[in-house]
Amino acid sequence: MQRRDFIKSSIALGAIAVTPVITFANSESKSAKSRKFIVNYSFDIKYDSKEFPAKLWNPLPFNASYQKVKLLHFSGNYDSYNINSKNDYDANTLFAEWKKSDKKKVLNLQLEIETKNRTVPIAKIKRASKANLPIPEDVKKYLEPTAHIPTTGIIKQLADRITGDSTDRFEKVKKVYLWCASHTFRDKKVIGCGIGDVGKMVHQSEVEDIYKNGYYGGKCTDLSSLFTAIARAAGIPTREVFGIRLGKSHFSKALGKSDDKGFATISTWQHCRAEYYIPGAGWIPTDPADITKLELVEELKFNDAKVQKLLEKYLNSWEMNWVGFNHARDFELFPKPAQYPINMFGYPYAEVEDDVLNYYDPNTFEYKITSQEIF
Repeated sequence: MQRRDFIKSSIALGAIAVTPVITFANSESKSAKSRKFIVNYSFDIKYDSKEFPAKLWNPLPFNASYQKVKLLHFSGNYDSYNINSKNDYDANTLFAEWKKSDKKKVLNLQLEIETKNRTVPIAKIKRASKANLPIPEDVKKYLEPTAHIPTTGIIKQLADRITGDSTDRFEKVKKVYLWCASHTFRDKKVIGCGIGDVGKMVHQSEVEDIYKNGYYGGKCTDLSSLFTAIARAAGIPTREVFGIRLGKSHFSKALGKSDDKGFATISTWQHCRAEYYIPGAGWIPTDPADITKLELVEELKFNDAKVQKLLEKYLNSWEMNWVGFNHARDFELFPKPAQYPINMFGYPYAEVEDDVLNYYDPNTFEYKITSQEIF
């Protein structure tokens, strides 16, 4: 299993306009197929009272072979801060705290992110699946249920119904992926990315009816979590990956866009994907939720050729106009907030006097995230 690498700063920063130079990881030589983005975060935390304290936890990207991250600039008038990954999922976190006062609570962060499209070859996956190697101990946690990801009861019955008599791990994954993509739809009424509460999505008592006629709406977290729950119940280690779209998709504007100079305001572009694990092949990227987004935005049917092309592509790949933050579900942030556990960590999270600010609404929180692709 590839461990997420993150090198913390040991520099003690002052409170105002300090710019440390922190390298999260050594960047690999740039591939001709790589893309580079400069991403800026700007926070100006708002609250109803004149004087208030504030705490902010912001997710930071991990480093991997397909995404490299550097911190270029960091400043603000915080009273204290730290960069850490002290939680059950090693989720990289920028934490900042402001004491009670009437001063503005501001923070600015600039990242350089270099990405490469990620694909695990089908032939490699098939070979590994047929070898039927044991699952590593550190991966087995992604077979376990969480508060929002059940793996027993009706979910286990549904997984058994979908996978049938298949014993090959990859064959199971393909059946679950196809079932989820064809039995879900993107519901634009859902706020943000959704909450991914699978137990509430699948509550009917008749498994046969769910298998044949169930049709589930939601956003990316809901649909990726449904895939995750069913795959885990089928014995396949699976996890959501929370992140954000950075810019233009070369497949469809539905999956990411920017202006003609590569600039985009991405404050509401958070997106949840998924990975499944097959020993010998490792973690394999997938994205059943974007199938439904393509259908909705381009007004296409599931059987349309373009949808089917993306369906085939996203069984084992990600287009990297996106960056991943973490795969954390139902866990405690560090330092521990007043309200815990947190369901997921794809958005900035802040508390003011124990009240959670609405991270789905950047304008009232307040934060702004922009991305500039460097050509």
